[in-house]
Amino acid sequence: MDRKIMQSPSCKEGAFILDKYNMRIAVLALQGAFAEHRQKLAQLGVDSFEIRQLKDWDQEKDGLIIPGGESTTQAKLLNELGLMEPVKKAIAEGLPVYGTCAGLILLAKKIEGEPSKRIASMDITALRNAYGRQLGSFYVEAPIKGIEGNIPMTFIRAPYIKEVWGDAEVLAEVDGKIVAARQGNQLVTAFHPELNDSLEIHKYFLGMCKK
Repeated sequence: MDRKIMQSPSCKEGAFILDKYNMRIAVLALQGAFAEHRQKLAQLGVDSFEIRQLKDWDQEKDGLIIPGGESTTQAKLLNELGLMEPVKKAIAEGLPVYGTCAGLILLAKKIEGEPSKRIASMDITALRNAYGRQLGSFYVEAPIKGIEGNIPMTFIRAPYIKEVWGDAEVLAEVDGKIVAARQGNQLVTAFHPELNDSLEIHKYFLGMCKK
């Protein structure tokens, strides 16, 4: 598979003419690329709001996005702000959640070589910064199960999924490494779809939220 370093595909003008989704998505906004996810949702006509403190969590929501960034910082703030347990409980009760990069790490039950001090709700083992410094940031296009055509994937010092178990399902692999998976109401990607022009991953997640 050809790999390019940090390039992004062009978006065909007028490619996305979409009806408004009748839902509201919470975006964890403690650190990381939360604004970019909100921009994607806005392009799809979806209302969203930011989770910055415990009182924000009480708002009505149809799903949650946990953005890329620094997973250690996000986990620390989730605990300090009293958000960790309510988020865990909501996911366990079926709230759809999508984690990108750091979000993947927060949702993984196992991180190789580390104890679990995160949300830890998904039956996957993740490896941090798995591609090393030389290939820490790169761009590819690859297929994802359930989505037509190849999907643009931007990786930034990304993890990957070493293994899945239970009813967790592999959705995509790049160079033999698992980079997307789903388990019921939980979706994770090692890459950042919010940094590319494609809306397909966010549409896939919103489809999960509608069910």
